[in-house]
Amino acid sequence: MAPLSRRSVLSLPAAVAAVALHARIRPARADIAIEAHGLSSFGDLSYPPDFAHFRYVNPAAPKGGTFSQIGPDQVYNQNFLTFNSLNSFILKGDAAQGMELTFASLMVRCGDEPDAMYGLAAAKVRRSADGLVYQFLIRPEAKFHDGSALTAQDVAFSLNTLKAKGHPIISQSLRDFTGAAAEDDATVTVSFAPKRARDVPLFTAGLPIFSRAYYATRPFDQSTLDVPLGSGPYQVGRFEPGRYIEYARVKDWWGAALPVGRGLNNFDVVRFEYYRDRDVGFEGFSAGSYLFREEFTSRFWATRYDFPAMKDGRVKRDEIPDATPSGAQGWFINTRRQKFADRRLREALNDAFDFEWTNKTIMYGSYLRTVSVFQNSEMMAQGLPSVDEVALLEPFRGRVPDEVFGAPYSPPVSDGSGQDRALLRKAAQLLADAGCVIKEGKRVLPDGAPLTIEFLIDEPSFEPHHMPFIRNLGALGIDATLRIVDPVQYRSRRDGFDFDITIDRFNFSSTPGDSLRSFFSAQAAALKGSNNLSGMADPVIDALIDAIIAADSRPALVTACRALDRVIRAGRYWIPNWYKASHWIAYWDVFARPAAQPRYFRGIPDTWWYAPDKAAKIPRAG
Repeated sequence: MAPLSRRSVLSLPAAVAAVALHARIRPARADIAIEAHGLSSFGDLSYPPDFAHFRYVNPAAPKGGTFSQIGPDQVYNQNFLTFNSLNSFILKGDAAQGMELTFASLMVRCGDEPDAMYGLAAAKVRRSADGLVYQFLIRPEAKFHDGSALTAQDVAFSLNTLKAKGHPIISQSLRDFTGAAAEDDATVTVSFAPKRARDVPLFTAGLPIFSRAYYATRPFDQSTLDVPLGSGPYQVGRFEPGRYIEYARVKDWWGAALPVGRGLNNFDVVRFEYYRDRDVGFEGFSAGSYLFREEFTSRFWATRYDFPAMKDGRVKRDEIPDATPSGAQGWFINTRRQKFADRRLREALNDAFDFEWTNKTIMYGSYLRTVSVFQNSEMMAQGLPSVDEVALLEPFRGRVPDEVFGAPYSPPVSDGSGQDRALLRKAAQLLADAGCVIKEGKRVLPDGAPLTIEFLIDEPSFEPHHMPFIRNLGALGIDATLRIVDPVQYRSRRDGFDFDITIDRFNFSSTPGDSLRSFFSAQAAALKGSNNLSGMADPVIDALIDAIIAADSRPALVTACRALDRVIRAGRYWIPNWYKASHWIAYWDVFARPAAQPRYFRGIPDTWWYAPDKAAKIPRAG
């Protein structure tokens, strides 16, 4: 596929004018009288207005030292394996991990509540009774790294610009945001559409705040290695594209003494390392080239942690619980391609994957099978639907498979042989029922064209998991291959949906809402760069997402999520992989951490700190 076409855009002043022209900004209203120090989806906050710090931090944690790692997460256009841009909030380019550390937001999430947020740049928030207008009161001490004041004008500019020019996931999540306007330097009014999604105000409050003056002379929507002007606890330090990037702590950061900043951001330097090969990356850790590693490879966890520094105690490892939804990891089938249109064919692909053999032989029995998009959470559908679920699903009877009203679909359990003959016979029958018959030893589609499948990945570590699956597909007469491409090409093909099947993992919050549209809605299916890799475009799914967004209580939210889970699982849009409800971590013993771990965050490196007394006792390479 050709590279994504370059969108023609307005110059920045014209773009901002256009946003202001079209944004349906409501005037200031007399009923903006509900004031709070935080936000949550259902209005519940566990911390009082005068709280001193979060419960899971050490408020007296010392500052200093370096934290280095291979980054475990990516957002928007960030790439696990390389980077060529410092603009992390647009579609273009492959951005460096960690850029979010350099920007402040109106509010920040709390790690021991499902979705609560408390004020950072905003000291307080006021809202109208109908929830369509919010006013954020900006702290006078909030500043950018060059010393200039962070004002309501900067907030309004940032939110309007992100909706107009931000990454498609951001702009889609802001579809119910209608505009922001500064009343004065300290007050920004943010408006939302009627029937707006429940979590849109929270998403908006967590977006980065950019300097309006900085972007007055620079295009916002360009990939660049210029260091942007930020206002967060860190600023970009040394970096070498594709190899590493460092973030230096802002020593006099204005937010450090706030309740939401105390005991956090304790390292002088946070460094992200990039390795394109997991074996090489592991060798770097064992040699001390970086200090912290979250392990994602079961083979390494089971066999490789016997190097000298591990044996003599200089390196520690631990398994910490993960109470958050494990989300959906699997092979996503691109139903935009006609050959995958038949649900029976997609189910046959599920039958051909032998998880039990793969887990036992390749992954040392470390994982459990994923079956739900809300795995490891109360939102996962189980057993027969409840009365409330049936009531929600009943209007769609006849438009969804009958199984939606029974036990939810789960991938089959094999005999663990690697080629379960019973499951392969079932898969062959499903393919035949779908009109995919064998001709001259090869499976063909109903139109007579060969049934071929290309799996697309960007690193070789998943190759062992693919090959037995491909072998089973071959036994069914399907010509399946694996293509490994470089990270930049992979990002381009993924964003443009130029693949048959690709593997990925998605996580959802404990209070999902409007963000689900990016993963499952018909709108996202046609939006380049979205997370709807399977191309789901079902009005029933869209309606159930709307029901989740409209839920006015947590029980109603859980019911709607379970109903959505049943419908998605009935569609056979993906081949679920595996999960574990914990984090495997290893680290050189130079750190200290609080006794309490945040329930909904890993809390690393946010809450940890450097321990010089430990470091002095541990010679290491690197």
